[in-house]
Amino acid sequence: MSICMCLENKSIEVKFMKKHLEVVAAILIYQGKILCMQRGEGKYAYVSKKFEFPGGKIEPGEAKHAALERELREEMAIQVTIKESDLYMTINHEYPDFTLTMYTFKCQLTKPDFVRKVHIDAKWMLPKELNTLDWAPADWPITKKLATE
Repeated sequence: MSICMCLENKSIEVKFMKKHLEVVAAILIYQGKILCMQRGEGKYAYVSKKFEFPGGKIEPGEAKHAALERELREEMAIQVTIKESDLYMTINHEYPDFTLTMYTFKCQLTKPDFVRKVHIDAKWMLPKELNTLDWAPADWPITKKLATE
């Protein structure tokens, strides 16, 4: 995004940096199926009501795996242990209003129980079925990789 201004016949371009977010997301797997969460209506139409892998923002000084454990506890009441070695894929994506680095971790669950606190829908899907959902743009590369394994 930039603004052009003219001062005394001189053009000056001022560029604004987009906000950059570092987030974590979980590929939650139970008996071969992956949990897909649908976002509610939000500030940005391009991610509103889209499916996503659950997670959230990394707090300053927080390790990625610890951030994901915290987010899953807060948003879904899931108690899971995640190791940095569970990192599956890192996504860098540019949305119209911000840029995003998303660290995704594979997490095997021992039970399928969770509480849907912030999402409007949830579906357990086989990897080959993931492309049938309307995903947030940053999540698409993950779904494509999962479908080919």
